Amino acid sequence: MKITFYGATEGVTGSNFYVETKDGVKFIVECGLFQGDNQTEEENWKEFPYNPAELDFVLVTHSHIDHIGRLPKLCKDGFKGFIYSTEPVAGFAEIFLQDTRKILKDEAEKKDKPELFTDQDVTSAVNRFKTQKYKEVFEPAPGIKVTFYDAGHILGSAFIYIEADGQRIVFSGDLGNSPVPILEDTEKLPETDYIVMESTYGDRLHKRDVQRKTELERIIEETTTKGGVLLMPSFAMERTQEILYELNELLTNNKIKDIPIYIDSPLATRATQVYAKYSNYFDKEARDILKKGDDFFDLPGLTVINSMEQSKELDREVSPKVIIAGSGMSTGGRILFHEKRFLPEPSTSLAIVGFQVKGTLGRLLKDGAKTVKIMGEDVEVQATVYEIGSYSAHADQKALRDWVITSKNSLKELFLVHGEQTAKEVLKSKIQDESGIKTTIPTLGESFEL
Repeated sequence: MKITFYGATEGVTGSNFYVETKDGVKFIVECGLFQGDNQTEEENWKEFPYNPAELDFVLVTHSHIDHIGRLPKLCKDGFKGFIYSTEPVAGFAEIFLQDTRKILKDEAEKKDKPELFTDQDVTSAVNRFKTQKYKEVFEPAPGIKVTFYDAGHILGSAFIYIEADGQRIVFSGDLGNSPVPILEDTEKLPETDYIVMESTYGDRLHKRDVQRKTELERIIEETTTKGGVLLMPSFAMERTQEILYELNELLTNNKIKDIPIYIDSPLATRATQVYAKYSNYFDKEARDILKKGDDFFDLPGLTVINSMEQSKELDREVSPKVIIAGSGMSTGGRILFHEKRFLPEPSTSLAIVGFQVKGTLGRLLKDGAKTVKIMGEDVEVQATVYEIGSYSAHADQKALRDWVITSKNSLKELFLVHGEQTAKEVLKSKIQDESGIKTTIPTLGESFEL
């Protein structure tokens, strides 16, 4: 078996791994969009380094765009096989690929580029999804056995266990920051020979869950006291639902005063509907709460904003409120209008609740920029910026190390991807020093015979 790394090597996006077996079966794991600065995103318009028409199938760990965003382009360029995932991933893929299509269409027009893919290509990709349940072994091609395990990252996320050519290899996808509300914990790693593992937080540790809730409570109290606005740039899937869950808990237990809460993200609203459809994937605590009739996606004081006019109206009001809007890295979406309006106000709070890729507005704000450019205009940042790191959906250094160490007796080599260079190097040293596991940081286009 041979694996070639065609993405998520020099950064945290563009996941794409090409695998060939001795019998000539060819497949990829993930087909994600490159995200970040302009130079990084140029990769999306390049031709695939393999022939999509020759691929037998595709395996997908979860529905974040840096893992599935180029699937329509893959179909456009000739792919005709199945795309395997869990049920929720297929459900989310449709709405997120449609949204990505709109964003990329606008981007192509601004940069005078050809469209990356069309609406028809999105439909083609969505129709090629074939769903599998956790822990059910299936054979997408003769001689290849595949099993999905719960990665605990977002609803339906999986790490993938593959048996082929007498070898066992695991693709972690993104591993979850367990325990978190709604989701089951990340499952234990089965014995394997090779692992391709993410390293997003390979150089840092998260705060404990109880500190996270206390910090959210404190930020809301401080913002309310100042009579300001709490802006929460949030990913439409998982972060938004998790925040709603915890806000509901704080309100139910009288930890915070009633305050208007607005979801200003049509995408997040659609994603929440998918959540409701697949509530059987929730953890026991979340299912029990729903059984009692407490819908944590419809908490007191919540208003869902649909139209742009309603969204603009929010910026005309200055009363204390919470606005949750996309995108999670402030790279687009309605959060930009709110940030442009409220960041110059000292009474404003901005809560960063997820990983921010280098080159994004969210990263600049996280790093303390005092002036940022939003929609072509310079905006002064007088707001107080908070980072609640433990809201990240990614496992931290300790969780990554603990997860992989369970298979150290059988493990021949660990490959680190999906991380900035420092994160990968720190995690590599940590794992090698403590366990002796051979750890490699592959480069773009590098191949390995397993």
